[in-house]
Amino acid sequence: MMGKFFRKSASESQPKTMEQAVIYKEKEEFKDTHWILKNASAKQFYEFSFDMGDFPNIKIQHIGNLEESGLSFNDNTISGIPVTGNMYHLDVWFYHIHDADTIETKEIQLFVNADPKDLWKNIPSDKNDIFYKAEEASFKGKFSDKKIVAASKRGRSHAHEGKFREDDFAVNELPSEWSIISVSDGAGSALAAREGSRLSTVSVNAFFNSKEILDEIEYHLSKIYTTGSSKEEQYEAEQNIVKYLYEGVLYVYNTLEKAAEENSLSVSDFHSTLIFTLVKRFEFGYVIVSFGVGDCPINLINTDFSQVQLLNKMDVGEFGGGTRFITMKEIFNNEMTSRFEITCVKDFSRLVLMTDGIYDPKFTTENKLENTESWGSFFNDLAGNNDDQAQVDFNNDTEIDHQLLTWIDFWSRGNHDDRTLAIIY
Repeated sequence: MMGKFFRKSASESQPKTMEQAVIYKEKEEFKDTHWILKNASAKQFYEFSFDMGDFPNIKIQHIGNLEESGLSFNDNTISGIPVTGNMYHLDVWFYHIHDADTIETKEIQLFVNADPKDLWKNIPSDKNDIFYKAEEASFKGKFSDKKIVAASKRGRSHAHEGKFREDDFAVNELPSEWSIISVSDGAGSALAAREGSRLSTVSVNAFFNSKEILDEIEYHLSKIYTTGSSKEEQYEAEQNIVKYLYEGVLYVYNTLEKAAEENSLSVSDFHSTLIFTLVKRFEFGYVIVSFGVGDCPINLINTDFSQVQLLNKMDVGEFGGGTRFITMKEIFNNEMTSRFEITCVKDFSRLVLMTDGIYDPKFTTENKLENTESWGSFFNDLAGNNDDQAQVDFNNDTEIDHQLLTWIDFWSRGNHDDRTLAIIY
């Protein structure tokens, strides 16, 4: 009896032993498989799916140590937005479908690249400094019969060392329904450039805050656009307008020279670029008077985005690496008149002023400043199609100044200068 019982038990147990062997083999093969997870990047959406095609009988139940990364696991997929850069050692808890009570583990690694922004320090600048300037500024408001938004932010290179924002801008509504926007980029190598940029913008705006001067400019504009004057008379009217513009720019230089004397500094210590536009809408269209010295552009985009005009002379090319500044007396020569533009259009969609902190990463070269595709990409970026999903909403513009300030903090490898952007829309 015992012999028969023994033989029966052996024959019945053999299939179970084979099944257990298969289970064991499949689990060991899964354990031995080298899973390489693609690298993640901190603060960017991540997703990785385990391909279980070779292991139809293996189920992943849970992944340990994953929570601290900010990611989650569901349906064979790791996904989410990792918080910070690190190497995470993860435990994969799994079981065989024919042995669900036995949970085993294997270790895998996930490398999360640090957010490059987190590698930069953000050291406050000295509030007790004689020329202290806030590290960021923004503005929204009326501009002629349109709207304007402007933002300026200290670059990461300056923030990393606790230095000041060198950029600046100023916006003013002027008499007789004129408006002015000025933007300046202080030279990083100049001792008081942050004050130079501030004084450049506020002084040029102050000069044109004069009904008498603006009325004179309008009188000469009427000879160009409305009275049917001869070409000679129109040319003379243009020269008279340029005379006032020249006086405005010279006033900026004199203001900076006076500031240098009062602080026992050289005017070169205030080295700054300067661009500005005066705008007014007339019955015959918008008149846009513009000026530029340095490497900051002014661009006018027509109503259907089919044409872009650069409204100022850019000091690039032969001046590469050594741009011109409003503090340089030599710019006040016979070529000064070429720095002024008088433009008249029926309407426009955008008028944009920026410093090279925006221009360099977003356009890279001067010829792209009049390329409609480049501007299409630029405004597509502003609309939120970027890595940060930062959006500037020109339609629902209640928070547009804060939105623009957030947007200009975009990451661009190798481009960490101060950034200033103003858009009339």
